[in-house]
Parts: sequence; C-alpha cells; structure tokens
Amino acid sequence: MAYFIIKGITDVPELQVPIFLLVLLIYLITFSGNMTIFLLICVDRHLHTPMYFFLGNLSMVDLSSSTITLHKVLLIFITGDKTVSFSACMIQMYIFASLIGHELLILSAMSYDRYVAICNPLRYHTIMNRRVCGLLCSSCYLLGCVQVLAPVIIFSGFSCYTSNEVNHFFCDIIPLMKITCNDSVVLEMVVFLQGLFIITLLPFVLTLIPYLFIISAILKIHSRRGKQKAFYICSSHLTVVTLLYLTLISQYLTPTSQGSINSKKLFSLFNTAAVPMLNPIIYSLKNRDVKSAMRRRLLFCKSTS
Repeated sequence: MAYFIIKGITDVPELQVPIFLLVLLIYLITFSGNMTIFLLICVDRHLHTPMYFFLGNLSMVDLSSSTITLHKVLLIFITGDKTVSFSACMIQMYIFASLIGHELLILSAMSYDRYVAICNPLRYHTIMNRRVCGLLCSSCYLLGCVQVLAPVIIFSGFSCYTSNEVNHFFCDIIPLMKITCNDSVVLEMVVFLQGLFIITLLPFVLTLIPYLFIISAILKIHSRRGKQKAFYICSSHLTVVTLLYLTLISQYLTPTSQGSINSKKLFSLFNTAAVPMLNPIIYSLKNRDVKSAMRRRLLFCKSTS
C-alpha cells in the first residue's frame, strides 16, 4: 500500500467549514495555553519546583499530541489533499501512541510528587531532587517510546488491505486494523494487552497507589482548613487524570461495531483536541502559583515597555 486516504471527521460538505474553524480555534487555544504554561515555568524561578517540572513536560506532550493529529484535519481543508503515505502514516501512529504513553506515565509521576508533598512535606525537596525528577521523566519518555514498538512493527509488515480509506482523521491503530485483510489475530491481541496493561492499567495503578496514601493522610488531618488545602493541591491533577482515562477507555477498551466508529471518532477528537486544550485551563484557573507567575510576567512586560 503506497498511501492511505484519510476520511476526516465528517463527509457532510455543509459541516466542513464549521469543523475546520472549530478545530483551528481549539488548536490555537491549545497551542497558546500549553506554550504559555511551558514558558512561564521556564522563565519564572518561583515555578522551578518538581511539580511544575512535570507540568511543563505535560504541556509539551499535550501540544505535541494535538499537533501530530490535528494538523492533517487542517491541511485537508486547506489543500484538499486527503492522502498520506504509508511511511508517514506509520510515523504518525507511532508518535501519537508514544505521546499517550508519555502523558499517562507523567501523570503517574505527578501523583507520586503529590504523595511526597502531602505525606512527607519535610523531606519533599530531599526526595524530589533534580536527579529523581530527571530519572522519573526520562523513564516516562523511554517506556512510552518502547511500549508501542511491537504493534507498529507488526502492522508495518502487513501488505493486504480491503481499502486504502481510513475512517478517521489521523492514522490510529484501530481504524487501520479494520481495513487490513492480513491475519491480525496476533496484532489484535498485542494491541489489547498493550492497551489494557501497559497503557491503561500500569499507569492507572501507579497513579492510584499514591492517592490511596494521600487519602489516608488527608483523613488523619483534624483541621478542616488542612483538609481543604491538601485536596486543593491534588484537585487539578485528579481532574486531568479523570478526563484522560475516561476518554481513553471509551476510545480503545470498549467493543467496536460499525455503528460505534463515529462515536469513537468523537472520543478521539475529544482526547486529541479538547483534553490538551483544557489541561492548561484547569491548571491555571485552579493554581495560585501559575496565576501569580502570569501577573509577575505581565507587570514585568509593562515595566519594560
């Protein structure tokens, strides 16, 4: 197969312009929001802490996953070219799946950071030093890259397809599996096990265990103000984790029928567009440190102008 044809979000001609404008708006908000968070963390010394180190990495992962998927939606409308080469399709599939793994594992690292901050506050900076943060983040990226190699390598060896039209808006493993006529039993098993254990269950357990200790510690706090402060520290992270896991489970771990393909496409759009857009909003609106850093940057810009 020399190339695939990306069907896109919808075939209805009347919806092409509204969808293009909506996707463009979402991408611009995603880009500006995540880039603002990342640059704030880089330039503001008050944000040079482990929590914001992980948040900066999360922002870059969100921006990258949104770019690698939504750019084709925008290019299709601008150029009218729906084709994508086989090699470009495999690269897009690999990068997107890697980024999903990165994001889930970084969220797990952030939950461990919150556990140390609440359960071991006096030793927080000793435990979460630069070396530990660097090792945690490097491990997230390494495992994210390695865990998707098997399905991509298996699929890239396929040569028989019932059609070259992919019923999706980017090259994702599930819709691509639907159009192959090769024996895909092994691939389906690998994808299922990878999705269930490596992408979903492992990061979920690594995220859940610290929160069990956090909940236990919060329940032991006698003052109401102390409990509210502890919950405030975790609320943004919990919101993001819940959003991401709900969309991923709906997208990959539910049975697929012909009638559910469009609904899965919507979940995929929410995962690749809305979640990366909402993350910086959630973290900035519910975070005093980020809002203070924004005010300091604005005041600095006004004083230098």
